[in-house]
Amino acid sequence: MHRVIFFLFFLLLAACETDTFRVVPAEEWDQPTSGTPITAATFREVSRAIGSEARTQCLRETRKQNCDFRIMVDVNPRAPANAFQTLDENNQPVIIFTRSMIRSAQNEDELAFVMGHEAAHHVLGHIARQSKNASDAATKFGDQERQRGGSDAEIEEAQKLGAKVGIQAYVKDFELEADELGTIITYKAGYNPLIGAKFFDRIPDPGDRFLGSHPPNAQRVQRVLETSKKLGLTQ
Repeated sequence: MHRVIFFLFFLLLAACETDTFRVVPAEEWDQPTSGTPITAATFREVSRAIGSEARTQCLRETRKQNCDFRIMVDVNPRAPANAFQTLDENNQPVIIFTRSMIRSAQNEDELAFVMGHEAAHHVLGHIARQSKNASDAATKFGDQERQRGGSDAEIEEAQKLGAKVGIQAYVKDFELEADELGTIITYKAGYNPLIGAKFFDRIPDPGDRFLGSHPPNAQRVQRVLETSKKLGLTQ
């Protein structure tokens, strides 16, 4: 999950220095995609469908957050394959795809599945939950260091470590939650999540590392299969 607000802030700072980070709305992106299955027109079509269904799911879940999704393209041709969800300065949900990520999709179902997964992170309030987890853990670690008689510098380092642990502790659960709701969003937007989940066959398997950022691919595929079965889809 590469979507915390701080990550976008870092990218924007980097852009100021390198002038390489620039995003455009999906409806305005119209660059050639020769040699790839996904055209700019297909990307816009999927963006409209997923954005609409994600908004429906978001409004159903809560009325306390902005549900109007903006889907953008990072036009830097050297940016690695990546897609992430973040919030802008008005707390509007933003989903950003790099051009490499768009080219890596073999069909519209894969593109829709990845987009639905990212949208699900916002619907489920993962940024706010991640922020709270980080804050709570930072406070706990800092208090423990203070009770041990640590210096101000040591307390600060303990808080930084706590924030990192707080973020990582639940990130795998968040990914699986987003896979589940993302499957539903993909299906209800008119795409096949079972085909879309084939995307996992081509990405590196992170395994089951302690405090890793993603669950094993097999576990994620299983969550998609289970959710799809509830929707009446079978392989």
